[in-house]
Amino acid sequence: MPTPHDPYVRVRGAREHNLQDVRVDIPRDTLTVFTGVSGSGKSSLAFGTIYAEAQRRYFESVAPYARRLIHQVGAPKVGEITGLPPAVSLEQRRSAPGARSSVGTVTTLSNSLRMLFSRAGEYPPGAERLDSDAFSPNTAAGACPECHGLGRIHRTTEELLVPDPGLSIRAGAIAAWPGAWQGKNLRDVLDALGYDIDRPWRELDPADREWILFTDEQPVVTVHPVRDADRIQRPYQGTYMSARRYVMHTFADSRSRTLRAKAERFLTSAPCPVCGGSRLRPEALAVTFAGRTIAELAGLPLTALAEVLSAAGGDDTARVLTGDLLARIGTVTELGLGYLSLDRTAPTLSSGELQRLRLATQLRSGLFGVVYVLDEPSAGLHPADTESLLAVLGRLKEAGNTVFVVEHQMDVVRQADWLVDVGPLAGEHGGRVLHSGPPAALADVAESATRRFLFDEAPAPVREVRTPSGWLRLHGVDRHNVRGVDAAFPLGVFTAVTGVSGSGKSTLVGQVLAGALADRQAVDDASEEQMERHASGCASAEGLAAVDRLVQVDQRPIGRTPRSNLATYTGLFDVVRKLFAATDVARERGYRAGRFSFNVAGGRCETCQGEGFVSVELLFLPSTYAPCPDCHGARYNPETLAVTLRGLNIAQVLDLTVESAAGFFADTPGAGRSLRTLLDVGLGYLRLGQPATELSGGEAQRIKLAAELQRARRGHTLYLLDEPTTGLHPADVEVLMRQLHGLVDAGSTVVVVEHDMAVVAGSDWVIDLGPSGGDRGGRIVAAGPPVEVARAEDSRTAAYLRAALPRD
Repeated sequence: MPTPHDPYVRVRGAREHNLQDVRVDIPRDTLTVFTGVSGSGKSSLAFGTIYAEAQRRYFESVAPYARRLIHQVGAPKVGEITGLPPAVSLEQRRSAPGARSSVGTVTTLSNSLRMLFSRAGEYPPGAERLDSDAFSPNTAAGACPECHGLGRIHRTTEELLVPDPGLSIRAGAIAAWPGAWQGKNLRDVLDALGYDIDRPWRELDPADREWILFTDEQPVVTVHPVRDADRIQRPYQGTYMSARRYVMHTFADSRSRTLRAKAERFLTSAPCPVCGGSRLRPEALAVTFAGRTIAELAGLPLTALAEVLSAAGGDDTARVLTGDLLARIGTVTELGLGYLSLDRTAPTLSSGELQRLRLATQLRSGLFGVVYVLDEPSAGLHPADTESLLAVLGRLKEAGNTVFVVEHQMDVVRQADWLVDVGPLAGEHGGRVLHSGPPAALADVAESATRRFLFDEAPAPVREVRTPSGWLRLHGVDRHNVRGVDAAFPLGVFTAVTGVSGSGKSTLVGQVLAGALADRQAVDDASEEQMERHASGCASAEGLAAVDRLVQVDQRPIGRTPRSNLATYTGLFDVVRKLFAATDVARERGYRAGRFSFNVAGGRCETCQGEGFVSVELLFLPSTYAPCPDCHGARYNPETLAVTLRGLNIAQVLDLTVESAAGFFADTPGAGRSLRTLLDVGLGYLRLGQPATELSGGEAQRIKLAAELQRARRGHTLYLLDEPTTGLHPADVEVLMRQLHGLVDAGSTVVVVEHDMAVVAGSDWVIDLGPSGGDRGGRIVAAGPPVEVARAEDSRTAAYLRAALPRD
């Protein structure tokens, strides 16, 4: 029986997602790590059950009216949890930060610095004292009126917007316009406005060209689209948007990294001539502290800023405010981020840097007696950075808190006080607690997939490195902190790009190398010389023509709504719907494939609009969700569900796991190939209809990889992957690596940005950046086969790589 001072969090009857009536006791005031293969249920236990229940209890204490204003999850499926303190969650955030977000805003250090200038700054004689908002470029009171607080002026020209004036508007002369329906709509609106969209661009009147590209007007006109043979298109009211307006709107407001990157290609950028790039109004820049403006202090590395503040002195107000700033800066530098400046924009930070900045903010909160639940805090961290992370987690525990960590990094697991291992496998084959106790005791648990990695029972195999078939060379790379670097990437082999967080890995690979290849593909008809000049972020490039296709596989979600799922993304749903439409019952009733989609009217349940659930509005309480009363979560109407394929209706087929579906569709070539590739990347436990919003980043990345693997290979393909092992258990990493090495064996090139030394040790070529992060990084300190890089004296990676290499 639990006592009022029970030192354990006791979970009874946890059934969230795939958890199988889990019963577990976890001691408080410890660093407890939850491990298990991807999909085993560890996050369902730590976040979906323990944290969700702590959050639910907190909301029970909040006034009902206030609860309506707070987003919250429903009550977890659990019998009982006792001994549970309040909880704080630090989950991974995979959404792209906005252009106005910076190191200062993420850590709230900017707020303290603005307060320092407002209260203790040196003002010009006769100047009025300014509020702290006046020192922020993100407010109307502080933003430079010319650049609106962005610090740079972005402009475009006719040459950039229309690269080929020999084309007509209908043929795509305005390259900056979007594709698909939106681009066709803009062309149709121009046609309706009376402009000739079939004459070559260069033959149009210069005044017309100027208006089409640069007008700020947005006239509305009735568009009469040309009728297609297979569908009726009715007239509609179309609004015109000039090419410049579209590009500027997309660049400033789009949350899609791909769309922003495309828009950026049609813009030139220069520092704002009014504020000189400082982003602030002249009144704010006239105020100084320690002889410097706020823009100058925000541009210093945090270590240098701390030195200036320490030596500043001043009155009591200044000393109090600088003392607070120095304490806050200290927690950030402790995590190895002293090279960052407050004005460094968040989109230029690596995921590892962002994760540690958020952790530093929590460290300063001073909370006591709470449970911190962290989601893979070592994700995106170099082994050297992981040591700093462990020190911070230790401080959180020593401050009187309990730290629960979902983690795959074995160095973190070895430092745990308590280990909860969930498994043995994923999905319906997991969901059981195999071990709850000290990490050393896991050695006796034969079922555990974690055991052999924790105790080094799986030595790395010795393999012969491949010989490159050619080279792709970038000269004079100049982007962010990578300055004047020449980089050579071997073709036909597996290359790992390493280095501490912030050393420039993602810049070199994800931006410069990818940009060079993307620009090369965008100029299909250009000469080789023109292609090389198009390399993005470098002076010149060689060998781009040897790559026929570029594939970037990242961990961004495969969809933003529950309507997007595994089956729709891989194209499997199209095959399934056609199979249902070909059944005798469907043919008799005249049902086509569209009838079996839950996204369109006809076959779906109209009560829930194909969602499977309905929102229940409660007075003074937050909305809650319940299964649809008509379809009971099936998403289709009874007439559609009456059609079966080998005894299963469409809802039951979508509820199959990939593993079960592989047997069900064994004799269907179109479905079999998709399912085999999903099995090959270790996703047999996922359901076909599993919503995209329920997938982890690692699962999303492997689904994208599976979609690529099932395509027919044409020419030489270069695969770029940014930290593909993030979120993956070492057993899952082995499965993923087999697939990536299989791509190389089939004649492709694979380049990964990676921190997992087991992956790096198994590569053919290593490019190590550093030696540190920020301004002290950005250069190649070693390049060559893993054995050679492991001997490099200037590399912080070398020592960790040596430990991971085969002992022979």
